[in-house]
Amino acid sequence: MYQALYRKWRPRTFDDVVGQTHITDTLKRQVATGRLSHAYLFTGTRGTGKTTCAKILARAVNCEHPVDGNPCNTCDSCRGIENGSILDVLELDAASNNGVDQVRALRDEAVYTPAAVRKRVYIVDEVHMLSTAAFNALLKILEEPPAHLMFILATTELHKVPATIKSRCQQFSFQRILPGDIAQRLLYVAEREGIALTSGGAALLSRLADGGLRDALSLLDQCAGPAGPIGEQQVLDALGLAGNLETARLMGRVADRDAGGALEDIARLYGGGKDISAILGELASLTRDLLIRKTAPRSGGTLLNGGFDETTIRGLSEKFTAPRLVWMLTVLQAALAELPRSSNRRTDAELCLIRLCDERLDDSAGGLAARLDRVEAQLSSGVPLPKVKSENTCQIISGEKAEISISQSCMQGETPVDDARSQKDLPPWEAAGIPRVEPMAAASDPKPTADTVPPVSPVPGGDIWPALAAGLKNKVSRNAWSFLGNPSMVRGEYADGVLTLWADDELVKGVVSRPTVLEAVGTLAQSRLGHEVRVSVKVGRPESVAVHDKLDDLLAFGRRFDNITIKE
Repeated sequence: MYQALYRKWRPRTFDDVVGQTHITDTLKRQVATGRLSHAYLFTGTRGTGKTTCAKILARAVNCEHPVDGNPCNTCDSCRGIENGSILDVLELDAASNNGVDQVRALRDEAVYTPAAVRKRVYIVDEVHMLSTAAFNALLKILEEPPAHLMFILATTELHKVPATIKSRCQQFSFQRILPGDIAQRLLYVAEREGIALTSGGAALLSRLADGGLRDALSLLDQCAGPAGPIGEQQVLDALGLAGNLETARLMGRVADRDAGGALEDIARLYGGGKDISAILGELASLTRDLLIRKTAPRSGGTLLNGGFDETTIRGLSEKFTAPRLVWMLTVLQAALAELPRSSNRRTDAELCLIRLCDERLDDSAGGLAARLDRVEAQLSSGVPLPKVKSENTCQIISGEKAEISISQSCMQGETPVDDARSQKDLPPWEAAGIPRVEPMAAASDPKPTADTVPPVSPVPGGDIWPALAAGLKNKVSRNAWSFLGNPSMVRGEYADGVLTLWADDELVKGVVSRPTVLEAVGTLAQSRLGHEVRVSVKVGRPESVAVHDKLDDLLAFGRRFDNITIKE
């Protein structure tokens, strides 16, 4: 019966384990010297050798003839443990045995001495799946185990394991295996299995495995076929991937903001059987590489995935800015997270590409930052922003161009009339022959700016203060302006060359009586009236302003209606 490659080529000794020498050397030394712990905790991502090392360690501690810390795999103990005939070494899956009853049964059996080997070994895989009660039941036997007992716990999510469990174990962290080590192992297995695997195909499989040798062997098993060698293109076709060339081409479309070309590329890839999520995943991976290259050009080379050559990375990196790459990666990650729940994955992928090609379609903070960064880049490079001309209509162009184009016809109020229009479509005044009164040209009336305020002529009674107060807004401090601009706080009265400021109370008087404020008020009043003006501040109300009764306003409002009778 055929056996999967990752099972057939599972390492049987510590020396066969790939990429974890910092762990295997320590375990070999402990076995050789007899300095073994009663509990081990193996952590790391999937496919890095946790369960494999646990099985090797279980055989090594019970081996009758160990070789430099490795099991001999020939004695009765090694062969019995390997084929499962010796029940003193038990492997449990905590995902399916996570209840407190299963752990209590395990604890009750653990006190008995082993029947066929020296140590009773329990390998608990995915230990983070145990319930809180199960962890509590396991604590006591982990703290004071019998001499013949050993626990080997394995998990991919260390943060879910209680600290009380971790403190009772020796913890070993398994690293992701380097792509070079994975490729070397794949070539070795392919040679032994008679599979024609090229170096390029092995390198591509090692990158796709993401640090897991088991995943790499599974992918090799999937790509293996009877016809011809297995190269990069064969791997891409078998796994439904777009490939570096197609991904780089698609990224070039995004860089040029060619939404039409990007949609044509993804339609061609989709029609060729490529997976939509895989296409976006490869695009996100390339975006990450470009962002790292952009932000850390010197030291970031070792962090790249290594799937693209230096020329491609450099050429694409010059077309993007760091803010845009950050926004693109955020959009791609969000789209990838939503794809599993999408009812139409292709449409969602096309919408994602359209947004990547045109930042204006994204109203989020990241999209606005990308648009502003584009405008800043154009301005810093000296590229003039294009102007939009209009002959017949008034247009306000927003967004990146940020320009206003007002045609002459709009300024003069003229509207072109189609000669072919029928008589019945004419307005009544045109049908009757009434001459139309043309409005004055708006362009001939200069607009006053903030700095040029027309001079104020004194009004009857000397009430020039409202206009003066408006002109003081940018000439005094904000604190002083909050009082001067409020008629209920400060009221000005001009008479005989003296401008008296009537303050509401002593606090207001103290603020507006400052020398800088009085100087600003006097200077402005002198420029408006054409002669020297003396400014004084008093508390109270000017005598010329009578106390206003709001009842008079109500009576005046009521007299406007015939159905209201006012009796005084």
